[in-house]
Amino acid sequence: MEYALNRIKASYQKAQQAKGTADVLLYDLIFNIIRDAIQGDDIPRGSYLPSTRLLAEELGVSRSTIVQVYDLLKIGMMIKSRPGAGYRVSKTFADTAEPDAPRLDYQHYPYLSESGKSFLESLPYLETTMDEETAFRPGLPPLDIFPVNQWKILSNSYWRHVKDDQLSYVASSGANQLREALASYLNYTRKIKCAPQQIIVVSGSLQSIYAIGNILLNPGDHIAHENPTFPNVISIFKGMRAQVHTVPVDEDGLLVGALPQRGGAPVKIVHAVPSCHYPTGIRTSLARRLELLKWASDHNSVIIENDYEHEVNNYQDFIPSIYSLDQEQRTFFLGTFNRLLHPSIRIGYMVVPPHYLGPMEALLRYLHRFVPNSKQMVLSQFIEKNFMYNHILHLIAVAEKRKALFCAAFRENFDGAIHISDCYGTRSLHVLAELQEHIPDQKLVNYFRAQDVAVHAYSKAFVGEGAKQGLILGYASVNKKEMMQKFQKMKKAYQNFKRSHF
Repeated sequence: MEYALNRIKASYQKAQQAKGTADVLLYDLIFNIIRDAIQGDDIPRGSYLPSTRLLAEELGVSRSTIVQVYDLLKIGMMIKSRPGAGYRVSKTFADTAEPDAPRLDYQHYPYLSESGKSFLESLPYLETTMDEETAFRPGLPPLDIFPVNQWKILSNSYWRHVKDDQLSYVASSGANQLREALASYLNYTRKIKCAPQQIIVVSGSLQSIYAIGNILLNPGDHIAHENPTFPNVISIFKGMRAQVHTVPVDEDGLLVGALPQRGGAPVKIVHAVPSCHYPTGIRTSLARRLELLKWASDHNSVIIENDYEHEVNNYQDFIPSIYSLDQEQRTFFLGTFNRLLHPSIRIGYMVVPPHYLGPMEALLRYLHRFVPNSKQMVLSQFIEKNFMYNHILHLIAVAEKRKALFCAAFRENFDGAIHISDCYGTRSLHVLAELQEHIPDQKLVNYFRAQDVAVHAYSKAFVGEGAKQGLILGYASVNKKEMMQKFQKMKKAYQNFKRSHF
């Protein structure tokens, strides 16, 4: 917002110096300045504009003039506003500006690499994380219960006592204090015993998978993952040009018997989500985890254990992690706090087998510098002072109440037209609603999105034939009042969808 304010102010002053404003309507001059800045991407799409009061004060004009300017920009769909949220440049609008430069013939530029082409082609699988709406987007915890004041106190304490040397670069693998806190945390919550040096601090699980793939996979190497699974996992392995084997799941988790057997091309990596399979919510049984480890040993493979929603789905009737059961150090263990605290924290971690630490640390020196040291220090204190444990207990209690409310409201609004599968069988922060096969889930998702309701399509979690149609809906971040309002919008959108398609 400060950048936009300075940009508008500078252009306004320049216009006044050039020809004054005597012969130009003031609101028209300011409107043209902001419009041209938006169309020329000098004020980027999605960025916030200053408030009407602030801009009026800075330009020395009446507030009513700025209100008139903003109203014109809204009519042109160049900006949008929400009560209490201010004015924001629209991410999409009809761009009527004339191009300043001639069209360029890009065939005379260097061609994309095979990797560049591959990642571009795999992009449609990637599930967006940029939805502005929280209802009913999967992967979000109850954002409104995060202990902001505790975090603020820890953050203020860090900056009050920070030493000069803590403001310099830190290791790309993470700050020692956080790695030590994580080692203790994993020992307590997962029975995982590892050295702090084995823990690599990253921005999230997707970065971990990308890093593991980079040190282990060549184009054409074989990997396996569950079907269905995270669309982002599908996207990243396709982008790496791996040969993908998909493995179905049953009530005990990944069907190890469906993995490739000896005689074929070796499978280097098996990606599994045992704590809370996405999107079905199934927990992999202890027997199946041991069976997968035996298969990996027999086939000289490694396992990526993606520890999705462990705290929520595994706090009762605890099942040991694959990593803690692994006697041969074949398992990479991935975790994240983005789905436990809030996504904007951007802190995850992986536990790396000792014999892969060297190449992993070398790669990360190129791949990313580090998560900001201040965040790492505050998170380590948040864990050490037991704030994390208390927050998890609060999160579980709130999520269970909201899930009961969500499921009851869903059934009331859709009355069997859309079926929620076993709403109480798992403790995941999302639910899965299955559609009839003739209903295209992606089109229905787009209908809901037009009503500011963000849900994900079940079919995107599948590779190959046999994709099921359904909706993946997150409920935990939505309070009762908003939940009821969004259900009304969903119900109306679903009725319009049926009328237009059937």
